[in-house]
Amino acid sequence: MQPPKSRAILSRLYARPGFLLRRAHQISAAVFEDECRELQLTPAQFGVLTVLRAHPGLGQSSLARALGFDKVTVLRVLRGLESRGLVERESSAGKRNVSVQLTAAGAQMLETAQKPAERAYRRLMAPLDRDQQEQLLSLLQLLTGELEDQARAAFVPPAQEG
Repeated sequence: MQPPKSRAILSRLYARPGFLLRRAHQISAAVFEDECRELQLTPAQFGVLTVLRAHPGLGQSSLARALGFDKVTVLRVLRGLESRGLVERESSAGKRNVSVQLTAAGAQMLETAQKPAERAYRRLMAPLDRDQQEQLLSLLQLLTGELEDQARAAFVPPAQEG
């Protein structure tokens, strides 16, 4: 059994928002990966495929910003997707700009992933009633919106098509 002082120290850690957000992210990723195990698809890969479906030919830098990824992370994810034939990267303007697009296999993967991704979302939100779910999403949007400028990797959604 832990001494009372140790329990108090750990209780403070376990009640910190950063700790809880990181742990919630770990749980969210694990639930998603469990539902998408047969597809061997991660949340980051699903995000990349989704953004590319909405914005074909997006540049790698814009893709990173659209997901709040740093450039190294987006390159790692793209290499994995490219090796599976799910995306294609094309250099233009002297290899400075690299655009990315889904392949037919990538579009099919994204379509196939919709049901397991939705199951993962429902599993993640299941402990909360509808009002709590809406409140959680609202609070997370408020938190991320207000503190976005303090993040290392900027989140800049691509311009919406009219």
